[in-house]
Amino acid sequence: VAMGADAVGAIPHFEFTREYSVESLNFALELAARNDRLVDVHCDEIDDEASRGLETVAARALELGLYDRVTASHTTAMHSYNNAYVLRLMRLLRMSRINFVANPLVNTHLQGRVDTYPKRRGITRVRELTDAGINVSFGHDDIFDPWYPMGNGSLRDVVFIGLHVCQMMGYEDIMNSYRFITSNAARTLHLGDRYGIAEGRPANFVVLDAENYYDALNRNSAVLLSVRGGRVIAQSRPGETEILF
Repeated sequence: VAMGADAVGAIPHFEFTREYSVESLNFALELAARNDRLVDVHCDEIDDEASRGLETVAARALELGLYDRVTASHTTAMHSYNNAYVLRLMRLLRMSRINFVANPLVNTHLQGRVDTYPKRRGITRVRELTDAGINVSFGHDDIFDPWYPMGNGSLRDVVFIGLHVCQMMGYEDIMNSYRFITSNAARTLHLGDRYGIAEGRPANFVVLDAENYYDALNRNSAVLLSVRGGRVIAQSRPGETEILF
């Protein structure tokens, strides 16, 4: 923080005991509150339903007035929580206004490893959180490393897989899914007026070869143009495809 870090992080499920987990979260969130920083907690990325750092993250975000400056990433243990506990937890999550980031590619790759069958899908409760009005984003997390040896940085792939494993395949789900990697993500990062298409804002955008987001996902449409800071950094000239039905 003294060197200018934008955010404070934590990884409570790596601590030896539940008590140490709470201590580490108290330290991280209080440090962020004192120094006006964002918080990103690598939270409960494990299949163990007893891993409940999330409740501490949300409670401390509420008590310290950090609210949506706090993000809980992964939270894969939430897919193993019993529903009675989740029902109670949801009230706290709404009150705290914290953000969530699910990482469909790496989460489904890493979770469920100790299961025989049936195997868990390995992703947090995206639909339930979204339906509760909680801000959820999708991330890639790892690319070409020991945790995820594939990946090309395409967030289209992240959304495509995320919709499948979260069983969000209704037409409106698909059409609105771009929000997971655009406006929802901008809220998580507190970009404010640094994000969006408007006069005076940074010219950062992509143009897809599609009529709408459904087609962009379904056809894996090419990125015709990628602009960063007003400068074209990539462009494609896709071959012509004729669909005869």
